[in-house]
Amino acid sequence: MLLLDEDTPLPRLLITLGDVAGVGPEIVARAWPQLFQHCRPVVVGDPGWLRRGLDLIGASTTVKPIGHPADREPSPGVMPCLVGSDQDLSAVQAGRVSAAAGRAAYDFLCRAIDWTTAGDADGIVTAPLHKEGLHAAGINHPGHTEILAERTGVREFAMVLAVEGLAVAHVTLHMALRDVFSHLTTAAVVEKAHLLDELLSRLLGRKPRLGVAALNPHASDGGLFGDEEERLIAPAVRQAKAEGLDVSGPWPCDTLFVRARDGAFDGIVAMYHDQGHIALKLLGRGQAVNISAGLPIVRTSVAHGTAYDIAGKGVADAGSLVEAARIAALLARSAPRPIRGAQERT
Repeated sequence: MLLLDEDTPLPRLLITLGDVAGVGPEIVARAWPQLFQHCRPVVVGDPGWLRRGLDLIGASTTVKPIGHPADREPSPGVMPCLVGSDQDLSAVQAGRVSAAAGRAAYDFLCRAIDWTTAGDADGIVTAPLHKEGLHAAGINHPGHTEILAERTGVREFAMVLAVEGLAVAHVTLHMALRDVFSHLTTAAVVEKAHLLDELLSRLLGRKPRLGVAALNPHASDGGLFGDEEERLIAPAVRQAKAEGLDVSGPWPCDTLFVRARDGAFDGIVAMYHDQGHIALKLLGRGQAVNISAGLPIVRTSVAHGTAYDIAGKGVADAGSLVEAARIAALLARSAPRPIRGAQERT
């Protein structure tokens, strides 16, 4: 990963609490002392639920409600909390879907986006939200990525899952598997390849080597198992290569991820959600990070869900949150490269 000047001030990162019925309050509380290695953290959430998270792990940190990200400098003993929602969360129960918690998680994120786009913070790190909670609150977005894209006015964006040494961008995201085929296009593959190239160039400080995944088993074996490789994906690889990317494929996934693990690639363009997520989460062993590529602001996240089954039990692992803060700090402190629009690729 790119190394930066140690004298550069640590970036101010907003840590959103996510769905308070999940493990968000606990992992923020548990990660708090470690976050100072990478950033100046400020929480956007609910002070009462933050105190519950701190009590759950036996921490003596004091929560201080504030009204602006710069109102109080954080410290390991003091946790500034921007009150991010007017929802009454007193009746929310850990481990249960709640419309109030879903709406509050949405509010926390939107407030963090607005503060960051206004220049009051250098980036956002999100704790998990719950898609059923969002739906119960009447919010039709399937997750963080789509909310971020809409609120920042971005049409070209990608969810990138990253572990040390490898990152995966997804051409299609939160949709039923049967819908992937109708949403997969040559233009979409090229777009995600460029977004991954631009993101990894910032993190690595050099041109990344990208591999593009096939959709069908054995990359269709010459058309025996489908024609998407020949009709859609291979033309996208040729176009991306002509536009200056170090890219190859489409490669069968069962060999592509093994080669990437062994160092042949820095990044992979996957065709759908689970194609990238399963492999990266296995490789990450709890340390994977979700990165939003293509946004005008920095945003990273944990690569796990709300974990309702263990919420409130004091056993949640905060490793992914700490790693997400580290990556967000790297991105916030590196000079951004302009995101190329589709009109530049025609």
